[in-house]
Amino acid sequence: MTQQFAPNANLEPAPEPPDDYSGRHEPLPRQEQFYRAPVRFGNVPVEAEPKGWDRRQNFRRHYPLVSLPMQVVERVRLGNDQPHEPNRLIWGDNLHIMRQIATNSVDLIYIDPPFFSGRQYNVIWGDNNELRSFNDIWEGGLDGYLIWLNARLYEMKRILKNTGSIYVHCDWHASHYIKMEMDKIFGYENFINEIFWKRYAVHSLSTSGFDNATDSILMYAVNNSATIFNKIYGQPEQSEMEKRFPYIEAETGRRYQHAALEKSSNSYSAGETRIIDGWETTGTIGWIWSQETFDRRINENPHLIYWTRNGRPRYKIYADEYAGTPLGTMWTDVPYLSAGDSERIGYPTQKPEALLERIVLASSNDGDVVADFFSGGGTTAAVAQRLGRRFIACDQSRVAVAVTAERLKQHAATRGLDDAPIPDFTVEQWGIYEAERLSAMPTEQFREFALRAYGATRTASADTGPQIHGWRNQLPIWVGAAGLEAQATADDVRDFANAIRQTPQYQQANLRDGIMLAWGFRPDARDAAQQLREQERIDVNFVRLAQISIGDTDFREHIVRRSTDKADYSEFLTFVQPPVVNVGYRILGGGSVTFDAGDTAVINSGAQISNVQWDFNYNGRRFAAAPGHSFRREGSGKNRRPVMRVTHKFASPGKYRIACRVQDSRGGEGMWTGEVTVR
Repeated sequence: MTQQFAPNANLEPAPEPPDDYSGRHEPLPRQEQFYRAPVRFGNVPVEAEPKGWDRRQNFRRHYPLVSLPMQVVERVRLGNDQPHEPNRLIWGDNLHIMRQIATNSVDLIYIDPPFFSGRQYNVIWGDNNELRSFNDIWEGGLDGYLIWLNARLYEMKRILKNTGSIYVHCDWHASHYIKMEMDKIFGYENFINEIFWKRYAVHSLSTSGFDNATDSILMYAVNNSATIFNKIYGQPEQSEMEKRFPYIEAETGRRYQHAALEKSSNSYSAGETRIIDGWETTGTIGWIWSQETFDRRINENPHLIYWTRNGRPRYKIYADEYAGTPLGTMWTDVPYLSAGDSERIGYPTQKPEALLERIVLASSNDGDVVADFFSGGGTTAAVAQRLGRRFIACDQSRVAVAVTAERLKQHAATRGLDDAPIPDFTVEQWGIYEAERLSAMPTEQFREFALRAYGATRTASADTGPQIHGWRNQLPIWVGAAGLEAQATADDVRDFANAIRQTPQYQQANLRDGIMLAWGFRPDARDAAQQLREQERIDVNFVRLAQISIGDTDFREHIVRRSTDKADYSEFLTFVQPPVVNVGYRILGGGSVTFDAGDTAVINSGAQISNVQWDFNYNGRRFAAAPGHSFRREGSGKNRRPVMRVTHKFASPGKYRIACRVQDSRGGEGMWTGEVTVR
């Protein structure tokens, strides 16, 4: 059996970035009163702006704007036949992804960014981009970390609606520093809560102080007076419920407590008469219900009334109707995921769905957009999908995105027949692109992609002719075909040069240069371009053409030169190849088969295998990783590596189609399929 990789030829166009983002400058909140210099102490400097802020360029001074297209590599269809916009799962740098999201478009953001607690602690997936990003984060210590985070918080505030809110999950190392920065970005008056989540019981591990058993979750609103908030109630433990509801109803077995029907008052007056359970009763100080309400409630539940020994009526409050106590900021009832928990996907800092469910229910409504820009294991997206919210989730790790996609598919597969249909979701990439998928694009869509990646604008062929596909800095651009093997020819060079000669820029302003973009150029194309250059000495109508190969340093130069001491853009706008996945297998009998992907060959330079996923009943259309086979590691510490060999026991004999999908540390992804006959 040989390696198979089938790029999705039906790629959808990526969403356009917001109009005129480069000119947008979101102001910081005006809060001079809060940050006013203390006159009584003399000229004391007060840091009123977030770290890294520049009054002219905001955070673009450290992190310049980069406009690159999204590559939509897959639309995962979840059986929803109604027309709808898909949810979005994106691989790439979250700062630049957020800059392509429209202002005032998101209702709720939850993020669980890397904690400022140690560099390697946060490197989980093993991707090159993940490691590079974390190296950037901690360069410069705490100030560098806060500048990195502030640039992202600033964009999050921009994309939140006026009714929106944000929850930032952090630990004791930097929560107080992050709060100070968020006060400056969101406004101190828009700070809502600091929630303390008790992750686990104290184990007395520390010898120099009290154990840190809680995380902090900082909650801010865009507008404190308008933010969405739905009251959440917590359920007490069983022992507390038994104390709160000490009686058991003989007729139904329901646990209850009873409460007074008569009004509370310090001044006694003649009460009204009521007919209760057929008895005429006079309240000494009045009743909490009218006769009509008494009749209706008793008709609904004949056992509602409890009579005291002295013959006074009270009503029952049942434990199974108890909404709970309003939740405060100390959350002790959501346990951290244990090693054997069914939610576990192998992600060491994975948060429980119960934690995110509480946040999503509290600060969003059905159909609202929930975003998580540090998606990790995909808990936020999975909860949003289950609760009927829309979502945008992204992560800098290709493996994280692959694992999240499988988790979302499995969640969708467990929905009931009566549940509401679940929207599809797209898997998108930004900054690093799969070359083989690009080559499967229709020509016009590929040209659109290449022009945006090169920083050029598309042009209508009716304006300048079919041979000029775009413009960059008044220079006409030609783009070759999508196929990786396609090469520009001498005829392409001559046709493009003739098209340039027809432009007003050439005829009136004597602008003679043009740029040709293609995966490759045939020798005759290079000769034709050289002939044009040689005509400079003898022909006033010469045209100078630069031939630039897509994917080389010249193509990426306009991106790389934007790098600063806080931002390394050298890895952006690169193209990756899929690994060549080779799988061997051995049939063991008894329904078990051992599969080994150890002979997989990685094509991308400097890459290693970072994840292996298995589908043991592949339907030929959509890969669906088997539970427990989406992200697995073996070894410990620096020696942790993906599991390459697995043994699977099939439920029954027969012929099965198997698929193995492999991601490498540069972002390449390849797949093998084959058939096995199980005895």
